[in-house]
Amino acid sequence: MANQFYQDYDLQRFPPPTYAGNPDEYRSAFQIERDRIIFSYPFRRLQSKTQVFQSGEYDFYRTRLTHSIEVAKIGRSICGYLRARSPLLNESFYIDADLTEAVGLAHDLGHPPFGHIGERKLNELMQPHGGFEGNGQTLRILSELIYDRPDGTSGMNPTRAFLDGVMKYKALFSECVASTADGSQTFPDNHFIYDDQEQWRKQALGMDDSSAQFPPEQWNAYKSIECQIMDWADDSAYGFNDVIDGIHARYITVSSLEDWAERQQNLDPEQDQLCRKLLASIRDGSFERRLSARIGRCVQAVSLEAVETPFSTQTHRHAFRLCIDPEMEQHVALFKRIAIDLIFQSAQIQQIEFKGGFILTRLFNAMAENYGDPKRVPALHLLPPASEHLLLAETTVKGRHRRICDALAALTDGQAIRTYKRLFDPEFGSITELF
Repeated sequence: MANQFYQDYDLQRFPPPTYAGNPDEYRSAFQIERDRIIFSYPFRRLQSKTQVFQSGEYDFYRTRLTHSIEVAKIGRSICGYLRARSPLLNESFYIDADLTEAVGLAHDLGHPPFGHIGERKLNELMQPHGGFEGNGQTLRILSELIYDRPDGTSGMNPTRAFLDGVMKYKALFSECVASTADGSQTFPDNHFIYDDQEQWRKQALGMDDSSAQFPPEQWNAYKSIECQIMDWADDSAYGFNDVIDGIHARYITVSSLEDWAERQQNLDPEQDQLCRKLLASIRDGSFERRLSARIGRCVQAVSLEAVETPFSTQTHRHAFRLCIDPEMEQHVALFKRIAIDLIFQSAQIQQIEFKGGFILTRLFNAMAENYGDPKRVPALHLLPPASEHLLLAETTVKGRHRRICDALAALTDGQAIRTYKRLFDPEFGSITELF
């Protein structure tokens, strides 16, 4: 039975394909997109990018790849749960699990090496040239950088539904820049896409040039239902799994958690009880089983509510809001708070983040000095030929720096470290891998 939740509007691809499709294709458009992500180079790179602990430090901690797989699976399970339980859905009107899985698999493709410090540092370095944001970079990969073709086109020709699903944020960088009383500007830390991606925003939302404009916070509130599910799946995955990895790595121990709980001034009785249960599970070794079970509760903590938005008349994907059980939402928030305070704010992780930021800064400045001025011939070949070819085709300073940022954001943790050593360590010899 055909799924009436999606119409031709949702399946439209951008830009329209210039090649003929396979007449014997048995997969749906969303299954094709999921498969394209899984077999892509940017997806494989995630296995060597930091989630919490630096990639390669231990072989059983989560990486960006395993995290993305978990988010995709949780999202798929939420779709199944809603299809079975929501009175607003039925067997011929339901949220597509393949589409939601594809969105979950792709949601972190744009994240740079070294975790969150990599994103913050590249954004700082790119502020004069349009900023850097992991979600904006994901959109750039999917729409422009992935799958180069002989006819000169690139991108994966995403469907409108998939394109909209991965756009967690829709406010442009320039829309988020604020002017201060002294005439200076403050730049956004995150939650934006790049200015030249406005066309993708319009296509995702079916807007024309006369469409109304909204403030940044309102733009970012317009998420498709698949994007909302991915967002909650993401929170659920790292809310509990970062704590699991932190316990395995001995960043969270009985003594450190007890000390943390004593220092908190605003834990309510329920939060205090959750901390006590976590302490007991650490003592008896059952923490991984118990915390993993909470992810199952996150799947069942959702419901749907019909809403009206400026885009709900065009597509069912914007006609529903994902409602989260407040109690489970508070549980996830508490565990994220524990992870931030005891793992991410620890001296060990902060030192590693400092190092990652230092490496990216040195690499960026070296590339910018060599390639940044389009009026000057580069003194050296510091980038791989394919990347250098794309960069040299840029005729503006902004375009040059965006290509430099693309090259650095694509690096795995190990590639960034080895490139740094080749450029700055006099005792580090040549190896065959270039980026």
